[in-house]
Amino acid sequence: MAMTTGSTGTPRTIAEYLDQLRSALRGADPALIQDALYDAEEHLRAELAEQPGHDEAVMLARVASSYGAPEEVADIYRDQEIKIQRALRPPLPPKRRSMAGQFFGVVADPRTYAALFYMLLSLATGIFYFTWAVTGISLSVGLAVLIIGIPFIVLFFGSVRVLSLVEGRMVESMLGVRMPRRPRFSTRGMSLWQRIGAMFSDPRSWSTLFYMLMMLPLGIIYFTLAVTMFSVSLAFTAAPLVKLVATMSGFQDSCDGPAWVCAWVQWLDGWAAAFAVSVIGVLLLFVTLHMVRALGRMHGLMAKHLLVAGAARE
Repeated sequence: MAMTTGSTGTPRTIAEYLDQLRSALRGADPALIQDALYDAEEHLRAELAEQPGHDEAVMLARVASSYGAPEEVADIYRDQEIKIQRALRPPLPPKRRSMAGQFFGVVADPRTYAALFYMLLSLATGIFYFTWAVTGISLSVGLAVLIIGIPFIVLFFGSVRVLSLVEGRMVESMLGVRMPRRPRFSTRGMSLWQRIGAMFSDPRSWSTLFYMLMMLPLGIIYFTLAVTMFSVSLAFTAAPLVKLVATMSGFQDSCDGPAWVCAWVQWLDGWAAAFAVSVIGVLLLFVTLHMVRALGRMHGLMAKHLLVAGAARE
């Protein structure tokens, strides 16, 4: 791939190359931009590290001629992203025009069940993230006055970056929101103090910690909503079966109140009420599925806003 000179000129430093690549990817998904910038920086710094003592501009032009111009690399990443998304995302159900089709069609949408699984799993992940974040922050503050404090802080923030990538993979696979597959920036060639400075100055380090702390209350809410709504809807749906069992067992209620109260109690105890409650339960089940899918979409957008560089500026 030949290096071409764009309107901004041939980059003479890695920072200029990354700026041009970022400009060439303007308008693309922030997660894609983060991956492309990380890969480019890793490749260029690795090539330059193998040939120390040479002028960076000359070496960059030579390396970039094999890696590609920023515009060319941007086009490659855009094309690959389309192919990857087509391969990873499950086929969506056909769009339905009628209100009834849109309401009941949620049952055929695979994103609904993926979001449901994420909501049920979020209680466990929320407990883990919250415990990890609180323990790490507490130990970092406590050990800051000791010699081992600095290495521990670096390891803790490094673990936060790793966990953000793990969470991103779960969000992308279950909620269908594109998340990064690479860290925020490359630490190749950085000294220990530079890594510490980069971690503390990166807003995503703090927004990731905030996300990890928020996952505990969100996990409790998601899990409680999912279990409660499904339990109530399934219990309502099974009302005729409960009525059948009660009738076969000979269980009957007596009423000694006013006539209209007894009439209402007898109607509720009858088959008409059982089937009415069952219909309500079926409708509530579909409402729950819609709620699950909507919450999954909202959580995916929140995760992208807090975990992905540049997502807040979309």
